Order: sequence, then structure tokens, then C-alpha cells
Amino acid sequence: MVEKVFKNLRWLGHDAFLLRAAGKNIYFDPFQLGSGLPLADLICISHAHYDHCSPADVLLIQQPSTLIITETEAAAKLSGKIMILGPGERREVEGIIIETVPAYNINKKFHPQGNCWLGFILTVDGVRIYHAGDTDYIPEMKDIRADIALLPVSGTYVMTAEEAAQAALVIGPKIAVPMHYAANVGSTDDAARFAAALVGKVRVEYGRG
Repeated sequence: MVEKVFKNLRWLGHDAFLLRAAGKNIYFDPFQLGSGLPLADLICISHAHYDHCSPADVLLIQQPSTLIITETEAAAKLSGKIMILGPGERREVEGIIIETVPAYNINKKFHPQGNCWLGFILTVDGVRIYHAGDTDYIPEMKDIRADIALLPVSGTYVMTAEEAAQAALVIGPKIAVPMHYAANVGSTDDAARFAAALVGKVRVEYGRG
């Protein structure tokens, strides 16, 4: 089932993904979207920064029934059906289990822990998908279990490729996917270093565009 879910996961650049599973169109952090994308049933937005919470991009995929799950600051920029959560919460939405986990910096100031910004673990068709949001390699990751892990690798605002590889080893996913590169910050070199650090340890796949 992991392979089936992964085949329906599409990287849209930066931290944005579209997952088509359980009869739903699920987006993470939609930003700089292209045309022709399906309308959303569920949108998960990790935090309020413009490249993760983009009202203009949300409007491209939003319909009256779309549920947005996010934190307080991002919610203030959006309209429609919104569920506000903090780290450590769990909800079930039409058969999809949604868990929120912390996402923050430990050696830089861009994403303070006190902001209560989010990573997400969605259980869809029995598969756990972790979207880390903008985060460093934080202690809470030792308690995260996921089949597919979407991890930022660019450094500067988030963990480096090497730190992301450490996170992948702790989480132990069947598939790890690098994100947060080759857009606003970072390059394909970051993704390549991440993959190289995990050879023979964790399977790395680049997001399908």
C-alpha cells in the first residue's frame, strides 16, 4: 500500500505536495501552483510564512467544501472552512487521521518553538505520511513513525541535508523525500547530499513533479 500511496503523491515544488488518496485531493503548503490542478478536499498549512501560507494559491484550489487545517497565524490570513490546531493534536476527518507535531528551529530564529507551528502526520489508506513543515532536526522526531517522510533539506531556514538524513534515520520511513530546495532557497545539490547520506540505509525518492 505504501507504493500505491507514494505513486499518488506529487511534489509541486518547495514544500508543496498534492496527495490523491482515499478519494480525496489533499494538499500540503500550496505555493506557486501551476494550472490544471484538481480542487482540494483538504489543505494542510504548516505555518504563516508567505511561501507556505499563500492565500492566492489557496484560492486556486479552494471550493466551498474544502477544509483547511492550520495554526492560528496562518488561519488569520485565510477564509472558508478552517480547523485550527496546535502541535500534539489528533483529529479524524472523513476517515483520514490527522496528527500535528512540532516544527521549529533550535539553532536559528526563523521558526520559534513558541509559535506552535506545525508538521503533519496523515494516515491515509493505512499509510502514515509525515510532512515536516519548516523545522530543524528536533528531539520530538525520535517519537515520530511514518512510512513516507517529506523532509526539508536546504539549510538556512531549516535543517541541512545532513541533519535531515539524521532525522530520516531516527524516523525510519520506508521512503524519504527531500523538499524545501530549488525554489526560494537551496538547490538540487542539497537533495543529492541528503540522498547520498542515506544510501543503503533509507530509500530516498525525489518528489514526482
